Amino acid sequence: MKKNLYKILTFWMLILVFSACKDKASNTKTISEDKVTIPVKSENFLSGGLAEPISIETRTLSDGSAAECYKIVVTSIPTDHEMGPWCPDTISDDASAGGIWLENGKVYDVDGAFIKNLATFYEDDTWMLYDSETGIITKTKTKQECQEAANPNVGAEYQNYCVECLPSYVADVKHTYYIPVTPKKAATAYAFSKGPPGGGPPGGPGGPNGEDGHKRPEGRPEGHGDNSTLPSSRGLAFNGVVFDAPAPVDNILGAYTIAPFDDAGGHINLAAGYHYHAATGVSKKITQTDNHSAMIGYAFDGYGIFENADVNGKEYEDLDASRGHYDDTRGYHYHVDKAGSNNFIDGLRGEYAL
Repeated sequence: MKKNLYKILTFWMLILVFSACKDKASNTKTISEDKVTIPVKSENFLSGGLAEPISIETRTLSDGSAAECYKIVVTSIPTDHEMGPWCPDTISDDASAGGIWLENGKVYDVDGAFIKNLATFYEDDTWMLYDSETGIITKTKTKQECQEAANPNVGAEYQNYCVECLPSYVADVKHTYYIPVTPKKAATAYAFSKGPPGGGPPGGPGGPNGEDGHKRPEGRPEGHGDNSTLPSSRGLAFNGVVFDAPAPVDNILGAYTIAPFDDAGGHINLAAGYHYHAATGVSKKITQTDNHSAMIGYAFDGYGIFENADVNGKEYEDLDASRGHYDDTRGYHYHVDKAGSNNFIDGLRGEYAL
């Protein structure tokens, strides 16, 4: 009797396990097929950040196919928020006089006290970015100094500098980007390399030829790795500012310089113009009606980019290796990393324009 009962219980347990696996497989299949694909809405971009009206061109995608893409020419200057400040003037200045710094997943205010305590913060007495008698912080003050402090082979004369490049230095910078009108899922997602392409130079914000691994001539994101065409940048905010690759923090710090971001998560590269390294909730966003996090832009494959956490501050736990997932309202979309991570998304799930 007991033996028969055991067989019956075992049979039903197997049935339940099989059913659960079947349901799970069914759900996975539904997601992978994308019942809903949301096209890019060009009207989401703010006209103030555009150098010319958005148009449509046929471009070759990364899989060799042809597709209609939006041609988006931007000024790299946001019109929906102020830029800066970045470096405070003295060690007595409060947080309103400086920007932010990203370290180990946390966001720190770059106020006077932060600059003063860098030697303690990094446990290295070489740090000394201010005059000990006057309290005045040593920082770049001209376009030339910005360029030289950001050189990959920065000289000793620019060590222990707070690097600050100003909007007036890049007033004429324009970049052209192409984003598929309708996202096309790739057979295999494209993974971004860890860290900034090429490592970047000590100065951080970059020189006129894009030495820091940000944007290059023609404004198209450069590939990385073994002649890959994969963009080094991640996508565009609605104000036309690029979501860039991680800032080369190790090289910045290695030269005893610091290149702060402003409260919006951006700073200036003489080649790229103003660009973001963190999403802090300052730029234009499109709120959702279901407590889902707000949309803040598009990745270069055309899928939407959304904030890190929902309206209750809860992060999403079901993201794939690219930091994306699917729902029937938004289709497949990405969620950016925490602001302190110096990162946005980890790959492109779709094909991108070449």
